[in-house]
Amino acid sequence: MISEPTADADRADLDSGEPGDRTTGAPERWTATRQRGRAFRQHIAARPTLNFGYRAAVGLFGGLVLLVGIVTIPYPGPGWALVFAGFGILATEFVWAHHTLTWVRGKYRIVMDWYTSRGWTIKVLGAVATFALVLATLWLLGTFSMVAGWIGVDWPWLHSPLMS
Repeated sequence: MISEPTADADRADLDSGEPGDRTTGAPERWTATRQRGRAFRQHIAARPTLNFGYRAAVGLFGGLVLLVGIVTIPYPGPGWALVFAGFGILATEFVWAHHTLTWVRGKYRIVMDWYTSRGWTIKVLGAVATFALVLATLWLLGTFSMVAGWIGVDWPWLHSPLMS
């Protein structure tokens, strides 16, 4: 009969990163990759200037991915996936991003659980609101007047108020 490990043993297994540990369930190749990544990061952290540059690069790249994700949320495609990826990238170096990622993921799950538990009327209203938001954004960005110009249509209401 196999005895259950104690909570302290579980924590020790997690911290050790030993191949085949039961707590993470990770195959040995991922454990080895994780160890190489930690060694690489410790090598960078030992040099203050290099560490600052690395953190700045991660911050810029993660922020860019997050910004693109936020802009693309209302459109079909990977908007929310990019938001979570951006926070995930930032969370590798910044504690505040890890906390924010956890909070946003929780709120997203709550909202999506609420939305999927509603009837078809709420789902149709959500789809109509998303469609209206997409149309308004395309109009503000001047997409309609640009496409209309391709086919020779010059209706004043198609022109964006931002593109005067």
